[in-house]
Amino acid sequence: QVQLVESGGGLVQPGGSLRLSCAASGSIFSINGMGWYRQAPGKERELVATITRGGSTNYADSVKGRFTISRDNAKNTLYLQMNSLKPEDTAVYYCNANMDVRERGFRREYDYWGQGTQVTVSS
Repeated sequence: QVQLVESGGGLVQPGGSLRLSCAASGSIFSINGMGWYRQAPGKERELVATITRGGSTNYADSVKGRFTISRDNAKNTLYLQMNSLKPEDTAVYYCNANMDVRERGFRREYDYWGQGTQVTVSS
């Protein structure tokens, strides 16, 4: 069974830092694009940052210069380094990955989501 498991969330003061991780496991042939999304209470889920297998990145304007997305293809793991955190960054953060996986002997392409990790920025 293929799954994404996030870790690293928590409570941090404004101006602080956190590093999120997302590990993919299961019958995986390859991981294509990956990304982080977030959803604050009462708001829609929004894109935070994405990264291609080759390392090209894209960021939401609200996090540019503060957040850095990276990945370790050998470990099937995605990271999000978050610096200079603000109260408005408070949300549940979700990992997303487009993967080629083995299903009943065939190669299939699916989008997967992690279960989410809470990030709270508050003094």
